[in-house]
Amino acid sequence: MTVTAPTPVRRDRQGGPPLIVPALAFTGLTVVGAVIGGEGPRPDSTAAEVLAYATGHAGSMSLGAALLFGSAFPLVVYAATALRRLRRLGVAAPGPLMGLAGAVLAAGSLMTSALTSWAAAQTASLGDPAVARLLATLWFATGGVGFVAPFGLLLVGIAVPALVLKLLPRPLAWAGLAVGVLAMLSTFALSTGLLYPLLPVGRFGGVLFLIAVAVLLPQSTRRREV
Repeated sequence: MTVTAPTPVRRDRQGGPPLIVPALAFTGLTVVGAVIGGEGPRPDSTAAEVLAYATGHAGSMSLGAALLFGSAFPLVVYAATALRRLRRLGVAAPGPLMGLAGAVLAAGSLMTSALTSWAAAQTASLGDPAVARLLATLWFATGGVGFVAPFGLLLVGIAVPALVLKLLPRPLAWAGLAVGVLAMLSTFALSTGLLYPLLPVGRFGGVLFLIAVAVLLPQSTRRREV
């Protein structure tokens, strides 16, 4: 029995951009958008408070909406590239494909939330508290649970095959799985505000996991002939 030297790593010219590029783009847009909208209305804000905020911050709301809308694109690029990478690494399970579906759903929710926020800024001059409150509720729902829950599906879709095939350090894979499960459990925040803390855990914990995956996920496998 003879063992030959490892063959050179075969580069995949159709593998998409480096994962770190869409990861950093998504992170940057998410963080800046969160800073801009950090003082925005909350689910328990009164209609008058929502209207007052929209009236006084129409410009920042429009900018935040643009950033939020734009963040949907690198998220989908990341998910599609990660799917391609995991397939190349030998993952045949449906997890990565489910993750891509979760990313598409999450991106759609981000876009809906962004457009709702923009609409709220444009209609604030009408001076109708009921309309302002309605738009703010939809803005929060789509950008909160509507985004975080399917985002969790993306995290789980990457973490599970990475854990099974040992493609990532086990603590990182377990952390991604835990954050993904908590993100999906945020679905029940629609029934109780006690679960609202799961939203930032899923959003920002997930962002950190995506960056770590972009850095540590192998490019390809090396083959040996025995």
